[in-house]
Amino acid sequence: MSARIEIPSPPEFIPSWAWNEARQWQNLSDFDILIKAESICSCSIELLYKPLTPDLWGFNLKRGDKARIIINTLLSLRWRRFALFHEIYHLIHHPKGERFWSRTATPLSSFEYEADMFAWAAMWQEFEEAAHQ
Repeated sequence: MSARIEIPSPPEFIPSWAWNEARQWQNLSDFDILIKAESICSCSIELLYKPLTPDLWGFNLKRGDKARIIINTLLSLRWRRFALFHEIYHLIHHPKGERFWSRTATPLSSFEYEADMFAWAAMWQEFEEAAHQ
């Protein structure tokens, strides 16, 4: 029996910082998302879709001026896009990665929360439109 991917429920509240930051990302194509992210983080980003374990939606790797985002193909197209926004947020705001996180007093869960709130805000309109179809 294969494990199922757990789909999160929408948050009850999205902080204003997430709405403000996500506004400029809303309704962009995946290509335009990558172009925008590349200009912000000054690196070339390769986007790959691969089958991953159900508990891993995606991850990113960055070395020098190159980055790679890997998104789980087990996700539906909508949730792949959510994972893309989540990973883009990490590339832009947490460029030093897990080595840096492990040396801070800030729990990793707060970095994940920030990336999720950004992804929810960036996709909110798309979720609303899908709910009315």
